[in-house]
Amino acid sequence: MSEPMVSHDCIGFYLLSEAVSRHSKVVQSGQGADEVFGGYHWYPKLAGSQEPVADYLAAFRDRDHAEYREVVSDDYLAGDASAEFVAHRFAETGADDPVDKALRLDTTVMLVDDPVKRVDNMTMAFGLEARVPFLDHELVELAARIPARHKLAGGGKGILKEAARQVIPSAVIDRPKGYFPVPALKYLQGRVLEQVRDSLSSRSARERNLFRQPYVDRLLADPGAHITPLRGSKLWQLGLLEWWLQTHVG
Repeated sequence: MSEPMVSHDCIGFYLLSEAVSRHSKVVQSGQGADEVFGGYHWYPKLAGSQEPVADYLAAFRDRDHAEYREVVSDDYLAGDASAEFVAHRFAETGADDPVDKALRLDTTVMLVDDPVKRVDNMTMAFGLEARVPFLDHELVELAARIPARHKLAGGGKGILKEAARQVIPSAVIDRPKGYFPVPALKYLQGRVLEQVRDSLSSRSARERNLFRQPYVDRLLADPGAHITPLRGSKLWQLGLLEWWLQTHVG
């Protein structure tokens, strides 16, 4: 990756792409369906919200600004950039419903800079081309005109599910949402934990002084106890960033 990405999905997609590339050169990916048709858990929480920015941030980001100030040393502290970014995007004209504001942000920014980039890089690492039919621009434009309540129906992606029932068995449509769990990167232990510990305690890390040592020590004291709202390891996130910086910056 040309930038640090802490998502466990990177590993899952990498290994999956390696296996699939032995048999296929082109695959279809479901990327974008959740962002376009309202499949994520934070969209229902925004329905009728009186404070959409705060509600979106509470459900979406891994740390609030108060914890960010605990993590990052004084040399790197800045204002609450994520809150300012979301507030600015939500204030733009063209979307009045809080759910539509979030769908627009996720479709035009979050989706592009995270899931799509992740899948594209991991598949192309093995010469595997992943097509994304849910991101066909005409489909996305059509979905954007559909009222949010139709997307939130049925636990999310309601209108897409109903359309799909004409050609796909309900057992497939209604199965629980799946992810790429990578337990070794969520509950760090053994070799992975030692790599993260070495990275964060290295001379480079000390000289960089990016993270506050008391916060790092607290995570290292109980690696499996510090999980983000989006179910990732806080320790892995810090370790990966420092590891990436050592690899590419020095």
